[in-house]
Amino acid sequence: MNQKEIKNPWTTLSGEQKYDNRWIGVTEYQVLNPAGGKGIYGKVHFKNKAIGVIPVDADGNTWLVGQFRYALNEFHWEIPEGGAPLTEDPLDAAKRELQEETGIVAKQWKKIARLHTSNSVTDEEGFIFLAEDLEHGASNLEETEADMKVWKLPLKEAVDMVMRGEITDSMSVIGLLTLARLKGI
Repeated sequence: MNQKEIKNPWTTLSGEQKYDNRWIGVTEYQVLNPAGGKGIYGKVHFKNKAIGVIPVDADGNTWLVGQFRYALNEFHWEIPEGGAPLTEDPLDAAKRELQEETGIVAKQWKKIARLHTSNSVTDEEGFIFLAEDLEHGASNLEETEADMKVWKLPLKEAVDMVMRGEITDSMSVIGLLTLARLKGI
């Protein structure tokens, strides 16, 4: 069935913005649900796209970045990732994020996934790229990334970390499992 042919069964009666900053906005909507009942629906609007990159060298190694994630109060390993303005080309953003976080510049790029990070409450759209034919240089971390660690490891080990539940970031899980399938790992 063609998804574009399916009509929206929700009716929006009104909406009120409850919170706004330079990264997100939160709106509460008064709605009629698909069964016709009245209710509320909260939506987090992201002002950036989510961008993820999996660099892979000729020997089958990749690079993860690790940092303390404030919202979870935990340190996490994940693929290099960040945000891009909604009007920016996702590939341009991926190139920037990879260089900023790892110092790596890649000559070959391939988009391997498009995703929605949590489509029941957000409108965030994400893109994940494979980066190959790598050159190494200096990183250019943002202020919020001052604690970032960079770890080179075999791609298979990163995939195994996903399977053991050691990597839980959604973009990393989706990207690494997609790439494992593409590469037959």
